[in-house]
Amino acid sequence: MDSVNSVVIDTLNGSAVTIISFIPRFLSGFIILLIGIIISTFLRQMVRESLKLIKFESFLKKYGVPESKEAADWSSILSEIVRWFIIIVFLVPTAQVWGLGKFVDVLNNLLLYLPNVLIAVLLLLVGFVISKLVYDLLIASVRGLSKDSAKSIAMVGRWAVLVFVFLVVLNQLGIASDLIRILFAGIIAMVALAGGLAFGLGGKDIARDILEKLRKKI
Repeated sequence: MDSVNSVVIDTLNGSAVTIISFIPRFLSGFIILLIGIIISTFLRQMVRESLKLIKFESFLKKYGVPESKEAADWSSILSEIVRWFIIIVFLVPTAQVWGLGKFVDVLNNLLLYLPNVLIAVLLLLVGFVISKLVYDLLIASVRGLSKDSAKSIAMVGRWAVLVFVFLVVLNQLGIASDLIRILFAGIIAMVALAGGLAFGLGGKDIARDILEKLRKKI
């Protein structure tokens, strides 16, 4: 019985020592994390106010970027990405102080991945802007056609740009990269084949006349 009590007491003493020795590390890590949260909140607000100052949402709306809900507008999305990037930066030393080695590896991988998310969002926004410019350019270039035909051609051009940008965004995020490459190659081949057939069927009379003139000259 005495040996059992001794084991229990030793276990409790060991646990108490472990907890007491961990308290300073916990407080140190908590202070680091708290500083990171404060800095990230400040930077998020600064990024958001800066984007509002330059009327970022109005600029995107002007170039045909779809509007999002008020609680999740594009300015909020970008500022939140910046906020979480800073939080994770401070979480890494916090986890190291707390002795969470595996968690540090996960955070480092996430830290390396977050810039890809930011770049993907920026690429998506740029893609919307370029697609609107392509739409306006095609509308201005095909004035000789009817209004409906011009709009149809412009919409095809706009959606072609959006599909291309969407594939680039998925590739940037590392989502099914091999599948995206195959799909992109298939789309290029389809467009080339469609163009070849359209020229072959629509321009066969012109091609025959050219070949006939060459034959006569020879």
